[in-house]
Amino acid sequence: MIRLSFAKEIIMTIQRHFILHKPYGYLSQFRCEHDWKKVLGEIYDFPEGTMPVGRLDEDSEGLLLLTTDGKLCDLMRAKDKEKEYYVQLDGLIGEAGLDKLRNGVEIGIRGKKYMTLPCRAELIPDPEFPPRVKKIRDDRHGPTSWISITLTEGKNRQIRKMTAAAGFPTLRLVRVRVDQVRLGILSAGEFREVSGF
Repeated sequence: MIRLSFAKEIIMTIQRHFILHKPYGYLSQFRCEHDWKKVLGEIYDFPEGTMPVGRLDEDSEGLLLLTTDGKLCDLMRAKDKEKEYYVQLDGLIGEAGLDKLRNGVEIGIRGKKYMTLPCRAELIPDPEFPPRVKKIRDDRHGPTSWISITLTEGKNRQIRKMTAAAGFPTLRLVRVRVDQVRLGILSAGEFREVSGF
């Protein structure tokens, strides 16, 4: 009994956690059947058993939590955990457009209609992220605006669908916070190991 308890303690102490700035163009996974897709293991040789906490789609960037602890992974994906994103929109959004996002919009999820939950959405100054690997577009195509959106849900490509439904397609999407964990000053592709989330 003592040995079993000691073994559990050892396992608990070797769990590892990372904060990663996922670059544009990478899948939020370590393996893919398509060898031309970029995966997280190409960024760094993370420990065996490392898993992403939630996902960012291939075209999205920013904060991705990684852990070897499955229980912590489940805890951080709970519905009460806020996720904040900075979103560059095609066009100049005003209060009417922001209110649509705040109050919920109808989007499609797996072929069914879904009404998004109320969220926070605010206009913000340009956060001046470094240029993305793939250029977004030229200024000659019209003005853009940046907003902060904070959700407690995370349907597939939800923010992109929400902003399109509000009339302002997403051009760039960067997650900056999950619960109390922030992206901070990490550049695309950079990570740091942390004691926990």
